[in-house]
Amino acid sequence: MVARASRGLSGRVRVPGDKSISHRALMIGALAVGETRIAGLLEGEDVLATAHAMAALGAHIERTADGIWHVDGVGVGGFSQPAGPLDFGNSGTGARLCLGLVATTPIAATFTGDASLQTRPMARVTAPLEQMGARFSGTNGDRLPLLVTGARAAVPIAYELPVASAQVKSAILLAALNTPGRTTVVEPVATRDHTERMLKAFGAALEVAEEGGGRRIAVTGFAELKPQPVTVPADPSSAAFPLVAALITEGSEIVLENVLLNPTRRGLVDTLIEMGGDIEIANERQSGGEPVGDLVVRSSRLRGVRVPAERAPSMIDEYPVLAVAAACAEGRTEMAGLAELRVKESDRLAAVAAGLRANGVTVEAGEDSLVVEGMGTPPGGGVVETHMDHRIAMAFLVLGLAARAPVTVDDGTMIATSFPAFTDLMTGLGARLGEPRDAA
Repeated sequence: MVARASRGLSGRVRVPGDKSISHRALMIGALAVGETRIAGLLEGEDVLATAHAMAALGAHIERTADGIWHVDGVGVGGFSQPAGPLDFGNSGTGARLCLGLVATTPIAATFTGDASLQTRPMARVTAPLEQMGARFSGTNGDRLPLLVTGARAAVPIAYELPVASAQVKSAILLAALNTPGRTTVVEPVATRDHTERMLKAFGAALEVAEEGGGRRIAVTGFAELKPQPVTVPADPSSAAFPLVAALITEGSEIVLENVLLNPTRRGLVDTLIEMGGDIEIANERQSGGEPVGDLVVRSSRLRGVRVPAERAPSMIDEYPVLAVAAACAEGRTEMAGLAELRVKESDRLAAVAAGLRANGVTVEAGEDSLVVEGMGTPPGGGVVETHMDHRIAMAFLVLGLAARAPVTVDDGTMIATSFPAFTDLMTGLGARLGEPRDAA
């Protein structure tokens, strides 16, 4: 796909539902006794893979013509033996959280995924789940495919996360639901808390206490989950792309509706405001226990800033597009605490650095850091290797809207994993992007 210099983006849009909340709504709905109705579910490939996995484990899942998803759950501990492997496609979130669901259920299941997912490490999740009694075996070390044998007599644990990871935390909390006694997770830095919020709403026996800069979360097992209606707010990670596009494209003003503003997810918005971004938060409100609002975004002259490492958990998926904003700013932007980027759908830290260099931007990449020298208007003209990573593809298409020469990404097909309507939404706002034969 190719993106060309654009100006004057305008319109009022709603990006797809939040991916993190969509995954959790399907999983926790599958554990409830009765029917959970989900509105606004993200219908990208990653979330659909989770829906197929929940159905394979025994939940009845149906989408009706009005766009509402109905999940008839089997109760905590009620999953049945799947007839075949559980294929999570490109979804690390779906695979890692579902490892927790199966780890304390007395069944065996093979977890697999696409070529990209099979390269990504699972040890951070499987290590604590093994302490709870699950067994994992495979031919590729801690990578998928993995045969998971759930514990017949699960053991509660007290576990301190070695690194901040909402996926690891959530896997343990989900495993704790079918474990006797009290399981405790301590996170050194507060990470996204959608699992905790949703488990509480469904009736789990869960307690959260602030501890230093992090949290101590405790779950007492065997509580019956009661179905709840869920309305999924707009995904801030998806909103990040039109948000940055409007800031760096001259003469733009757009409104992004119903965006999730959970404090553990708004790091990008806070950082862009620090960089001088004209972002107004309107109509703030609560929806399903989550704070949401509308973002009014106008083109702005951005300046480089230092982004503290402790902010990384609140915006880890947004660093590729933040790096694009930094390239279009004046001055140096320094980002730290980025080690997690190296184990995402690709080594995102390396992919971002290579993509910026290919488009004439000076960048320094460390083991867990990135420094971008802003140029106001980057040269562009490069071809970016996406490494099958949807966020790399979308981030560099955004760069092309503000660069002097077109920016090409080698593959845009995987964008459908998280943002199926990305091209239509962006071109509807006025962005010039498409396949090479269309872009001119």
